[in-house]
Amino acid sequence: MKVFIAITDSDWFNHLAKLRPDEANFWQPSPSANFKAISPGEPFLFKLHSPQNFIVGGGFFSHYAVLPTAFAWSAFGQKNGATSEQELRIRVERYRRIEHDLLADYSIGCILLQDPFFFANEEWIPVSDWSREIVRGKTYTTDEEAGQRIWSEVEIRLRSNVVNRRQAQERDDRPRYGNPQTVFPRLGQGTFRVIVTDVYKRQCVLTGSHVLHVLDAAHIRPYRLGGNHDPTNGLLLRQDVHTLFDRGYLTVTPEYHIEVSKRIKEEFDNGREYYAHHGQRITIPNQEMFRPSTEQLAWHNENVFRP
Repeated sequence: MKVFIAITDSDWFNHLAKLRPDEANFWQPSPSANFKAISPGEPFLFKLHSPQNFIVGGGFFSHYAVLPTAFAWSAFGQKNGATSEQELRIRVERYRRIEHDLLADYSIGCILLQDPFFFANEEWIPVSDWSREIVRGKTYTTDEEAGQRIWSEVEIRLRSNVVNRRQAQERDDRPRYGNPQTVFPRLGQGTFRVIVTDVYKRQCVLTGSHVLHVLDAAHIRPYRLGGNHDPTNGLLLRQDVHTLFDRGYLTVTPEYHIEVSKRIKEEFDNGREYYAHHGQRITIPNQEMFRPSTEQLAWHNENVFRP
């Protein structure tokens, strides 16, 4: 198993340590094209800036995306490690060493983490082999002595915490993903939104719109009615289409075809744009593990759709 240790902004860490969220966005002010240091489910640990060479917490990696700051704030809010969108933008500008621009919507690299954990000061783990030349992070493997030692220390601290022990037990029951030793983490709502947005290539399945800020990751079966944040329970829809989907004016069949209710015409004497898509087959994600669940689509057809 690989373990990645990233240098952590103390403001980001301290804010989240108080918040104790179920997910977090470890953002990079100047994004790279991708993040391949570890696989989904593997540990991503936080180390403070030198000279405080201590591991102070971590989480479990789920997804990487390059996102506009406004979208990242909309998806994660204070789970970005900031109290407001303005504060997030100011921090990005500070790291980029540029002047403040009220209207700028910077692209940032978003490393999305699930089940983050934060150690008390007396639990911090010293890292003795850390070079000052490392500016972003370092990858270890548990096949090596240093990596095994670090992960063993982390596990000891997780087991000593009742909440994190419960979360670790839940992870043991989750579906396996990728390499046999890793576990795909249970996703939070913000990560669900980003993954669904990416696997549908940032395009509404009905209208084809690519305007990111008006696209929603819609739950097929709502969370409040027993749905979950698994990407297979999601569709990427333009906001007006999302509203109609949630209210039963249109649906997607288990065969991935769009059905539009006659009630739009009856109730609003309108809907030509939507009826033009009736019978159309949606484009589904290339990876089978992300394709919409036929079971959840059948549930929506039977319980939400109004023919």
